[in-house]
Amino acid sequence: MEQPQGVDWTVLVLTCQYKDSVQVFQKELEVRQKRQQIPAGTLLLAVEDPEMRVGSGGATLNALLVAAEHLSARAGFTVVTADVLHSAWILILHMGRDFPFDDCGRAFTCLPVESPQAPEEALVCNLDSLLDIMTFRLGPGCPPGVWVCSTDMLLSVPGNPEICWDSFRGARVIAFPGSPAYALDHGVYLTDSQDFVLDIYYQGTEAEIQRCVKPDGRVPLVSGVVFLSVETAERLLATHVSPPLDACTYMGLDSGARPVQLSLFFDILLCMARNVSREDFLVGRPPEMGQSDAAVAAYLQGARAQLWRELRDQPLTMTYVPEGSYSYMTSTSEFLLNFTLPSGPGAKIIHSQVEEPELLEPGSCVVSCLLEGPVRLGPGSVLRHCHLRGPIHIGAGCLMSGLDVAQSEALRGLELRDLILQGHHTQLRGYPGRAFTLVGRLDSWERQRPGTYLNMSWSDFFKKTGIREWDLWDPDTPPAERCLPSARLFPVLHPSRALGPQDMLWMLDPKEHGGETLRTWRASWRLSWEQLQPCLDRAATLVSRRNLFFCQALRKAQHVLEARQDLSLRPLIRAAVREGCPGPLLARLDQGNQVLEPSPAAAQLESEVEPGLEPRHSSMGAGVLREVRRLGAQSLGLQSSTSITESRVAARARDPGVAARALACVADVLGCMAEGQGGLRSGPAANPEWMRPFSYLECGDLAGGVEALAQERDKWLSRPALLVRAARHYEGAGQILIRQAVMTAQHFVSKEPVELPAPGQWVVAECPARVDFSGGWSDTPPLAYELGGAVLGLAVRVDGRRPIGARARRILEPELRLAVGPQQDEMAMKIVCRSLDELQDYCQPHAPGALLKAAFICAGIVHIRSELPLREQLLHTFGGGFELHTWSELPHGSGLGTSSILAGAALAALQRAAGQAVGTEALIHAVLHLEQVLTTGGGWQDQVGGLMPGIKVGRSKAQLPLKVEVEEITVPEGFVQKLNDHLLLVYTGKTRLARNLLQDVLRSWYARLPAVVQNARSLVRQAEECAEAFRQGMLPLLGQYLTSYWEQKKRMAPGCEPLAVRRMMDVLAPYVHGQSLAGAGGGGFLYLLTKEPRQKEAVEAVLAKTEGLGNFSVHLVEVDSQGLRLTLTE
Repeated sequence: MEQPQGVDWTVLVLTCQYKDSVQVFQKELEVRQKRQQIPAGTLLLAVEDPEMRVGSGGATLNALLVAAEHLSARAGFTVVTADVLHSAWILILHMGRDFPFDDCGRAFTCLPVESPQAPEEALVCNLDSLLDIMTFRLGPGCPPGVWVCSTDMLLSVPGNPEICWDSFRGARVIAFPGSPAYALDHGVYLTDSQDFVLDIYYQGTEAEIQRCVKPDGRVPLVSGVVFLSVETAERLLATHVSPPLDACTYMGLDSGARPVQLSLFFDILLCMARNVSREDFLVGRPPEMGQSDAAVAAYLQGARAQLWRELRDQPLTMTYVPEGSYSYMTSTSEFLLNFTLPSGPGAKIIHSQVEEPELLEPGSCVVSCLLEGPVRLGPGSVLRHCHLRGPIHIGAGCLMSGLDVAQSEALRGLELRDLILQGHHTQLRGYPGRAFTLVGRLDSWERQRPGTYLNMSWSDFFKKTGIREWDLWDPDTPPAERCLPSARLFPVLHPSRALGPQDMLWMLDPKEHGGETLRTWRASWRLSWEQLQPCLDRAATLVSRRNLFFCQALRKAQHVLEARQDLSLRPLIRAAVREGCPGPLLARLDQGNQVLEPSPAAAQLESEVEPGLEPRHSSMGAGVLREVRRLGAQSLGLQSSTSITESRVAARARDPGVAARALACVADVLGCMAEGQGGLRSGPAANPEWMRPFSYLECGDLAGGVEALAQERDKWLSRPALLVRAARHYEGAGQILIRQAVMTAQHFVSKEPVELPAPGQWVVAECPARVDFSGGWSDTPPLAYELGGAVLGLAVRVDGRRPIGARARRILEPELRLAVGPQQDEMAMKIVCRSLDELQDYCQPHAPGALLKAAFICAGIVHIRSELPLREQLLHTFGGGFELHTWSELPHGSGLGTSSILAGAALAALQRAAGQAVGTEALIHAVLHLEQVLTTGGGWQDQVGGLMPGIKVGRSKAQLPLKVEVEEITVPEGFVQKLNDHLLLVYTGKTRLARNLLQDVLRSWYARLPAVVQNARSLVRQAEECAEAFRQGMLPLLGQYLTSYWEQKKRMAPGCEPLAVRRMMDVLAPYVHGQSLAGAGGGGFLYLLTKEPRQKEAVEAVLAKTEGLGNFSVHLVEVDSQGLRLTLTE
């Protein structure tokens, strides 16, 4: 499902309490803009509140002024003008007050969610969630104006809340449902039947709240989301020049005005509520002021009078979102429920790597953590931004945040319960440091409620620890002010040593530590929680979180590769490059600290394979030294010389897909570093500079090759063009490993000696073409042995002929005569090879006669690395040479499997001419081997389709050696003839470029893009379903599968459908049950399953009337019941 069109914000403002945080949060906004969470053209402004406590209303007015000032300057004005608001969509996000559970506030509190569809992997903060809601849920369709959104709540909004903006004016509040009981401690709207707001209650009486109850039994809660029309925003902006409201802005304060505290909801919006009288409004006070601010009541009354004059005539309406939800991020233990509920069968593990996840109990949550060893976590407990090393036992109801390995020792031997332990980065008089705070989960942060600490009364705490009141508060501190936020509990500096969690944890069991810990605590410089807030180093906090996120992400990349998980690493790669740290990711992919040597099994395999058959000028990407050593060792018959942790990795990595995928990841890193410049990702990869590392790989020295590649890579990082070229070589490197994997199919190639034909006697191999009905692409390596493949194909004659063939014979001259082209000799391209040098281009697919040369080598007739000259080899074994002639009556790029079937025909004829008989199933595997030697790659469906007769399903399991098994499909009597009557081929006149399509598909598969993985699985599944439809003889259902198959092909290889072909398919759609381009698509043949029988002339007539189709032709097709036919002729 595509992302809906969002709001293209003109300005996004984030208000901050602290001056030192402005630049920090400005950078955070810019990071999100680079991730495309915020439109590229949006003006980003992090704005400091003019005073610590100007309230949400004052912060809104100041933010609106700053936004208007920047827009005015951008438009060329020299003064602030409200005219710039008329074409602007402005979003103001309020950071709000300090939050006890996150040093960076509620906005940057990381949520226990992942965003798998995001283009870049990143932690999801509450700010990100609200940005998404405002941009794609609440904002779309709104007129120009100003959205204001608090970040102190968690929101959930349905995809389409159906907000009507017709004839809108004034202001609009967004409300979410809540229970009447919940509303007793929150704000709630009273509205009339037309949704005009009549009043706004905060902590209203039960009677007031009952008047607000909706028909669904719930009440509309004040959510912190407001929209101001341009007219209302202009009115509000106009107040910034008049006292006392000018004191809400930086301009007023810079002019010496006395600060005023103003609420957005209970000052600015309340004056628009219809039932509120002027008298009641002027004497009221917002809940943000509290009782201690009575001295400024008269000053506030003047501010409210000005608001009444400016805004009273503006209508205030409410939009109620009954399917949404709202939860205020409280300073109580209720906050932890947002992380742990709803609890599933296991723990929530979000952007974290946990070595022993079975120790995390259901109802617990881990966010952005790295847990090594036994770390036990009880129900209802949360770990955030922690790197811990067990053994550690954290009991129920705990929150641990900001702890690293250095603090793990302090946690050992304890069983914490109902506690909140946090590590903080601080700046004390310019010096960075660490501080640790410990509070009870049940402690109250409110001044009005009975005070507790560590879940006990203050008196019990004093008695237990020996701490006294004067240790925490000054003697003149009023009793009402003696509370947790003001208690100097937390050491921030000790005269002789660094601080750690132990400087707080001793309070849990003071007797065990004696009086020394109390004396150490008293000797430390301590701050209260309120005093600590301005000293927090939020920049260092965010850097630390980002570093830990990437640390666990690197472990994740390693685990995904080792475990062969179908999880895409591309978002992680993009994030690493975007954040400027691709180096650590490349280093992780390069990593490996064990010397790798060939195992006995590998040595035996090498002895069975003809030396030198590996492609000599292929390409291997760089950069996976250690990772490929670890991940790919076993895949190529390599094992560690020792058996520590690396031996476990080798045991898991039993196929070369692991190592090849690691190489592909390096290619993606390099491609991403090029940032869309430097040219296309697909391209040549045989630069001489890479020949030395390639030679290692081709000889089976994976470790040496990867090390050499890493060294070469370092020379190619200076500019985008070089990065792209290096990435191409990495993808070529993966091809080497794919080839070595596919060559394991040789295990299933067997030969039997037969009588040698007389010199001059031709062995003729004739083959049908093939039509793939379902499952194509799943047979393509590495999918064929990583996912497992299944393809349903038909052997077919085209216009009554088998269009593909080869013939071979022995000749007396000790040379090789090659002919490629029509069966008539005079029209064929002819090549004569009299030396091994003339065969050296066997692995260059576009070289003249390359396929035929590779066939001689794979058939064992020629030993390309032998010291014996070609003449002597031929005379010694066969008493002369050979002539081999291949042909195809199908156009190049037909999509009917020509090249693979032709390879099978050539091998079959050549082997028989050399006195060897090869069965058809063995021939299927021999073609796989030949195509790897030729370096064209490709799957097995073509030779299965054309060499085996009739209708069949080919299958390969997700394992190596690669083995293809074929099942012939039995159909109802007479169905084959019915199929022949309804099946047609249409040549589109477009040449298929499968090579480029193949590169794109392999890149997407190795990236494990979710859509590609899902589509590949559906290809295999549908092939089996299609086979059953053939068994039942259900022609219309087969047509549906055919059309569905084409959609699957397009998802696998976007761009494989030319416009002319689409036009052709559209005009034929009314006449067919289904249709698809053959093979990979992009051109070639289109095959149709027509609704009526024998429709060749009708189809020709329809296409002839359609403009722009080019040189098409329509062909009869029928199922071939013989497959490969081998005959001896004079």
